[in-house]
Order: sequence, then C-alpha cells, then structure tokens
Amino acid sequence: MRPFIMQRFIQSFFVVALFLLLLAACAPQATEPESSGAVQPDSGPVAESGFPVTLTDASGVEHRLEEPPQRLVSLAPSITENVFALKAGDRLVGVTDWDNYPEEVANIERIGGLEPNIEKILSLEPDLVLAQASVNDNAVQPLRDVGLSVLVLPEAQSFDGTYAVLRMLGQALGAQEQAEEVIQQMEAKKADIVAKVADIPETEKVRVWVEVSPDLYTAGSGTFIDDLIRLAGGINVAAEVEGWAQLSEEQVIAAQPDVIITTYGYYTEEPPAKMIASRKSWADIPAVRDGRIYDVDSDIISRPGPRLAEGLLQVAASLYPDRFQ
Repeated sequence: MRPFIMQRFIQSFFVVALFLLLLAACAPQATEPESSGAVQPDSGPVAESGFPVTLTDASGVEHRLEEPPQRLVSLAPSITENVFALKAGDRLVGVTDWDNYPEEVANIERIGGLEPNIEKILSLEPDLVLAQASVNDNAVQPLRDVGLSVLVLPEAQSFDGTYAVLRMLGQALGAQEQAEEVIQQMEAKKADIVAKVADIPETEKVRVWVEVSPDLYTAGSGTFIDDLIRLAGGINVAAEVEGWAQLSEEQVIAAQPDVIITTYGYYTEEPPAKMIASRKSWADIPAVRDGRIYDVDSDIISRPGPRLAEGLLQVAASLYPDRFQ
C-alpha cells in the first residue's frame, strides 16, 4: 500500500498531465454524439486516457470523473478481484473483511463487511468507493450522505453480467483496454469448455444437485451456479426454483442427481462427501451410490470476476471427467 503522501503526489501528477495534454491539443475535438449506453465521454477536448468521463451507475446516479481515481475502496471481494485483474490493485486503500484473493489483499486496510465502517472509510480518503448492486444496497446511501462518491456496479449472475461489470469498472479506472483483454480471455476459455460438451444429447446430460450448505440450500435459476451447470453441459435439478432456495430431502431424492457438487468444504470439520454419504435415505441416489460427490471452491463459482472461467472448468470436469483430462 502506498503512503498517503505518495498518493497525493500521484493525484497531482494526473492533474498536471491532463492540463498539459489539453494545452497541447492543436484543434478542438469533435463532440461525441449522445449514446444510449451508460458510459459516455464528456463533450469537448478529451485526454488520451479518455478523461474526463461521465458514467451513470447501476443506481442511476451520474458520476463525472475528471481523472482516473487513485484511492479506491472496494465493498465486495468480487470488485477487489476485478480491480486487480485490471492491473489497478495498487490503487486500493480499503477492502472488506472477506477479501482473500489475490494474496496482495492481505496488506490492504479492512473496512468491515456488509455494514462497512464509515469512519474507517472516511479516514482512508478515497477518491471513489466501489459497490456492487444488490450486495451493497444498504451501505450505498449512508456513504453518499457523508460526502463519499460511490460507484454502484451492475448486478451480475452470468458471464455476460460479469462482462458488463468489467467494462464499467474499466471506464471508471481508465483501464478499458485491459477490461476488454480480460473479457476476451474469459470468453475464449468458456468457448473451449462449451465446445467439449456441445455434442452431448439432452437425454445423456448429467443431472446435478448443488449443495451450498448442509441444510440443503441450493442455487436455482438466475444464479451463477445454474449458468455454469448449463454451460458445462449439465442439468440443474433445482432449476425450477428461482435464486437461492432450501429444498427438502424428499425433493433431492426424487430428483435422482448423477453428480452432487458442494461448496462448503472450507468450513466443515468433516468432508462434505463423507457427510452426504452417511445420509441413509440418500444411499440409492446415483451420485452417492457411484461416489460422484465433489467439493468446489465457492469463490470461483459465485464471484463475478475473471476466475469464473476456472470455476466453469471445475464444474465441467466434475460432470464429464473423460472430456477434461
């Protein structure tokens, strides 16, 4: 983390650089036509970095950024991962208590969880606070009420939603090219995985039960996990429910899943596979009978960021190991 004096120096540098670039312009730049998109460069002379820029965030608030923000606070682990993916991790001065990736976040100040410490955030003097729609809704207005600029990124429950987040973040940080590069890499990995399962007939697709907690909470339609199962060539047995829901044992047994994927192995003393195999009433479920119970890191299949492609690969390899050696 950079010292405060260095951060102030960098901010001054950008102001001077912007001023010099504007003076060097030989002729007025053409005004950009109004677009239906949420992010538009301002009319008039524009610096090479694309600033100043105006963004309308997911909460409908318009932000005018004169220069790339240099002191960032992230209110969600997924945002932090995306900032690092855009090679702007050195600008983060505050992250949540849950941030655990990449390893560099261990050296960044913590600002709390779902109810962030406003005084702590103020003390970090951020240029911009980054929030996630639906995740940080209750925290946004209190932070704005004390004068902080809070950019609310779109909600994302799919690859396309993640791409929208990366693009808005890229615009805000002056890292548009890096955002597109990350998106292209993710899309290429996704396409490669999808191609390997594309020829599986509907009648031969693996039926999947995803268990996100031992009390039978699962991921239904409209979630990252459901999207990953579909892309990996599987059938989510809970797809008929919307969002996150708790099913009964009878419902899971009746669904007869071929594969069970758990996401909570990191916090249980006993391995999830052993716990599930010990359920006497589940003995005749194909996944239990055949020993096809796999634990997957919840972070890589639920955070809207670059590691989603890795999560998709792990899910696909669990469903069709012969196709992913």
